[in-house]
Amino acid sequence: MDIYTIIFLALAVFIFLRLRSVLGQRTGNERPPFDRTARNALGGAPDKNVVTMPGKVIDQAPLAPTAEPAPPSDRWKGLTEPGTALAQGLDAIVDRDSTFDPRHFISGARGAYEMIVLAFANGDRRALRDLLSSEVYESFDAAIKDREKNEQKTETRFVSIDKAELVGAELRDRTAQLTIRFVSQMISATRDKAGNIVDGNPDTVADITDIWTFARDITSRDPNWKLVGTGSAN
Repeated sequence: MDIYTIIFLALAVFIFLRLRSVLGQRTGNERPPFDRTARNALGGAPDKNVVTMPGKVIDQAPLAPTAEPAPPSDRWKGLTEPGTALAQGLDAIVDRDSTFDPRHFISGARGAYEMIVLAFANGDRRALRDLLSSEVYESFDAAIKDREKNEQKTETRFVSIDKAELVGAELRDRTAQLTIRFVSQMISATRDKAGNIVDGNPDTVADITDIWTFARDITSRDPNWKLVGTGSAN
């Protein structure tokens, strides 16, 4: 083995030991391994009573920024015509809350509608308390108590929700109010303690049109919309 080979071997060993001394040690500043479960936990677990409308009742998630705002004439395209009372109400809400998206709201409202109807039929006060204003809750609770007093049970099943149409929008001081007309098909029947039908029909699909109003304080950090008024066109 000549002198040059010995020199190169010694140099290689020296470089290897230097690299090992650096790369083989932890400095205490390394990032922990990626943990998907931990990241989801930090983001918050979904509430069973939250409606991704979104959210809790109706959660209004911020919109991603767009290249440029839509022209006023196209702002509510597919929802209403420019200059209508509905368009003016939506404009007023958006001017105070730039994250508001009525299309996202309608999507969440469909889920809220089904959840509330079924919770009422099942007498689920816990679910209703998170979804309704105090006044509406008292009305629903009174009806549930009346069923319980008479030992009656209601069975309700959705066949479909055919339409959820925004028909009203208004800003009252800090409170935004949105009214939606729901057109649905459902089967519902109320039975007494002996199982006899006292209302509805378990074999008939009924066409139902409900007009519900949801409200939210747009200055609050709470993203929840709650049901504040109900009506029916049937």
